Amino acid sequence: MGKILVVEDSSTMRRIIKNTLVKIGFNKDDILEAEDGVKGWELYRKYKDEIKAVLTDWNMPNMNGLELVKKIRAFEQQQGILGKGPQFMKDIKSGKGVKIVMITTEGGKDSVIEALKAGVNNYVVKPFTPQSLKEKLSQMKLI
Repeated sequence: MGKILVVEDSSTMRRIIKNTLVKIGFNKDDILEAEDGVKGWELYRKYKDEIKAVLTDWNMPNMNGLELVKKIRAFEQQQGILGKGPQFMKDIKSGKGVKIVMITTEGGKDSVIEALKAGVNNYVVKPFTPQSLKEKLSQMKLI
């Protein structure tokens, strides 16, 4: 199934997300955790060939989730996984690159649009239910 990277500064929220992922069928040993975007980036680089999805919060210290998304997508462009310009969004929509879900309290329309333009595949507003997270992951064919 591949690894899932959970990037969230709240240890409680990381636990909730991890428990939800296990309940919907992911192996707990395949779930990587990071408390901010800096650590998330390190784990992404280390396990990039194994990671199938990144679930990240937006508001975190050191490097926020949006910065992490942009960094991952820029790296994927450098690697030739994703195109540039108009091709970038076409590639994201067609499922190229790692799947990224933003899980955040930032629920405003402008925030959602900004995240999608940065290359997020899906968006979950906190608080969320296990069912809503399962539906988002299912839409992206991760489960």
